[in-house]
Amino acid sequence: MRTYFLRLTIFLSATILIFSEAAAQDPREILRKVEDNMRGDASYTEMTMTTVRPRYTREISMRSWSLGDDFALIMITAPARDQGTAFLKREKEIWNFVPSIDRTVKMPPSMMSQSWMGSDFTNDDLVRGSSTIDDFTHRLLRSETMNGHDCRVLELKPKPEAPVV
Repeated sequence: MRTYFLRLTIFLSATILIFSEAAAQDPREILRKVEDNMRGDASYTEMTMTTVRPRYTREISMRSWSLGDDFALIMITAPARDQGTAFLKREKEIWNFVPSIDRTVKMPPSMMSQSWMGSDFTNDDLVRGSSTIDDFTHRLLRSETMNGHDCRVLELKPKPEAPVV
């Protein structure tokens, strides 16, 4: 958990450093502008996820497209046995295309807590996600100058019911 907060702090510090000059003094407004800048209206990503287990390590390469927070498509590009498998997020639903059976299947609610592609993510994680604005309490600690830029240092603490690890 400490590692998560360290990564979040470094990420937010770097992002806030870049965008703080245009941001307001309200912590929620600063974070909203950071998220808007990061996510944009649409995105495309190519990535490789490495899952490490005591007995094996598995890499999965994928392409991902998103449109806002409600629509996303993830297509597996490697390894060969999973290539072509696709996941479509449509608001709170996940649809899965399995090329070996040439079928598209809607993920039933009973499978939402299952592991996604053998990782620590669940299918529900793909749908719900988390928000630094809604899932954390915020506090402006101080303003400081770094490399000639006016910056804000924020403290974020997850709310008890927040879906964060």
